[in-house]
Amino acid sequence: MGIHVPALAAISPANRWATRAQFFCSGLIFATWGVHVPTVKAHYGLDEAQLGLAMLAAGFGALLGITRASRWIGRFGARRVAGGTGTFYALLIALLILMPGYWALLSLLAVFGMVTSVFDVAINTEAAQLESRQGIPLMSGMHGMFSLGGMAGAVSGGAALAAGLGPQRHLLLVAIVMAGAVAWSSTRMLPKIDASSTESDEGFRLPRGALVVMGVLAALGLIAEGAIYDWSVLYLQQELGAPQQQAALAYASFSAAMAAARFGGDALRARFAPAALLRTSALLAAASMTLVLWAKAPWLALVGFAGVGVGFANVVPILFAASARVPGVEPARGIAAVSAAAYLGFMVGPPVIGLLARVSSLTAALCVVVAFAIALAASSRYASAR
Repeated sequence: MGIHVPALAAISPANRWATRAQFFCSGLIFATWGVHVPTVKAHYGLDEAQLGLAMLAAGFGALLGITRASRWIGRFGARRVAGGTGTFYALLIALLILMPGYWALLSLLAVFGMVTSVFDVAINTEAAQLESRQGIPLMSGMHGMFSLGGMAGAVSGGAALAAGLGPQRHLLLVAIVMAGAVAWSSTRMLPKIDASSTESDEGFRLPRGALVVMGVLAALGLIAEGAIYDWSVLYLQQELGAPQQQAALAYASFSAAMAAARFGGDALRARFAPAALLRTSALLAAASMTLVLWAKAPWLALVGFAGVGVGFANVVPILFAASARVPGVEPARGIAAVSAAAYLGFMVGPPVIGLLARVSSLTAALCVVVAFAIALAASSRYASAR
């Protein structure tokens, strides 16, 4: 589905790199949260179930944000929405261990989740518009920048902890640098085009038809992917006895492999059918996560996390790009609809793993990743549903 664009709104390299920078910043900020999950757990004295509930609060906030995202993008444009929510998202990371208590932390994470989800829809809408207008696959590479940012955040976070930099100073430094980077990059994004050629500002509608199928598949992928983001560092530290600075490499290994696979993902998307690519990727993720759970040495688990990253790399890019091209559906609305289903899974996954870890072990709980990867592979034939 084409988008009418005024002649003056030509795409420049600066537009593409600005959007790539936004994805990078999003990944780095999210990785900083991942690195400091053990910090938050220790600071507030939480068990796995309480930590899972905190993640659930972030998920509820994300779901609320999704219901407003397409309206705000339609009214203000992806550039302004990304600049505002992304800057706020970056600044919130500085408050993670400054809350007066557990309930204040839940409120903070709910707001954190809300602005994260709106920022996510805004930059994915921008990427879909760039891809549509240039006529070449770009989405996987954009998500590769998210993963590269995740790797950078995990490595720099681990290095900061190893060098003795206090957690609060690290969080504040990340917040200031990322807020500036997001605000500057947003000024180089595409300008909002006229109302007749962009998204409407109607409210959120539940997905229907092909968007339901894409939403379910995205949910399966994000449940499993989110489990790695939120629990991999704690897994390596708690289950395999690695120090926190080494445990942070679990996130880095996963993100680095995912970034590499996503940078090659656009070429794969151009060559292979979505169903075949999804099936192969999901089976690789299932096998790699099995290796992680079987491994007794941290280095072998890191190899497994890298394999999981490669496996899940192109699941979301394929589905988000497809949702932006559903006939009769505006890109922001399609992405928001699939994101809503995906975030619902993302919201449920971490607390479920936390509860399972409490009644059994974190190792047993993370078997959910293997199960959902297998389910995704079995359902991959629906990736091309129309």
